[in-house]
Amino acid sequence: MAMNTLKSPFNIPNGRCIEGKWHKNRYKIQKELGRGANGVVYLAEWKGRKVAVKISDNHLTITSETNVLKALSKAQGIALGPSLLDVDDWEIGSRKFSFYAMEYIEGEHFLQFIKRKGMVWLDILILQLLSDLQSLHERGWIFGDLKPDNLIVTPLPVKIRCIDVGGTTAIGRSIKEFTEFFDRGYWGLGSRRAEPSYDLFSVAMIIVNAYYPDRFPKKIGGIQQLQKMIVQKNGLHKYEPILLRALTGKYHQAKEMRLDLLTFGQKKIKKNQPSRPLKAKVPSNPPQSKQKRTAGWLETIFIFLIISLFYSLYIFGQIG
Repeated sequence: MAMNTLKSPFNIPNGRCIEGKWHKNRYKIQKELGRGANGVVYLAEWKGRKVAVKISDNHLTITSETNVLKALSKAQGIALGPSLLDVDDWEIGSRKFSFYAMEYIEGEHFLQFIKRKGMVWLDILILQLLSDLQSLHERGWIFGDLKPDNLIVTPLPVKIRCIDVGGTTAIGRSIKEFTEFFDRGYWGLGSRRAEPSYDLFSVAMIIVNAYYPDRFPKKIGGIQQLQKMIVQKNGLHKYEPILLRALTGKYHQAKEMRLDLLTFGQKKIKKNQPSRPLKAKVPSNPPQSKQKRTAGWLETIFIFLIISLFYSLYIFGQIG
């Protein structure tokens, strides 16, 4: 019988259809997209559209991940993760597996995009990522397993998205999934407690990874090794003050790191400066509202200049 062709629940042949027990939606498997300890993600066809389907024999994993996706869908302005389409069970013989269908995000992997388009795009994408992380953190979640492998850049408009929320963890709990290179515990620079500074460490390592596409092994670990790798790489060393603050847990909110990234080219960050976001030069003791207006003005000018640059390059056929 056809069921015997399934060697394991996570080796589903292309062309096979799975049907949900409760909602009766049918998904035609096209190919495997990726697998991990808690399940496999497949590209599938459903009602004439492409979707991603994650199947697991761990019901709690599916419940946890779908809860995250539901929370993200309720939060306006967050497009970091895929949208949730369906949650169901799949019965095969006497066994039952849980699965969910989600938006299939088409685009280019983060590091491939940077390699093809150039480092000028790195700041733009990281600023987007930090903005989405700020919203995510405000809603009580830490992304956890944040790394370039999980990041996709979509075209028109160019937007950074994540294709795997399996590591997302409620603030205060222990990180449930991580990748060593992007994990501060691996480098001896902090705990694996879910808090904003954990994600911001990973963001810093994503920037490092953009300049070291093959990464590098841990030798002595700690901030000494990471700082050495940062300063010896052309282009990367300019981020040194921001990266060191993120790597040593000095940022407590994503918006602090984002503001520093927006202004680091206009004001040099002193190595021993207290942990607080950089501010534009303003008169001493200005009203709080004026500080906010100044920061907003700087960000608007920065983004306007970047958009103008990309538009000019597009006109001359260098982007597209």
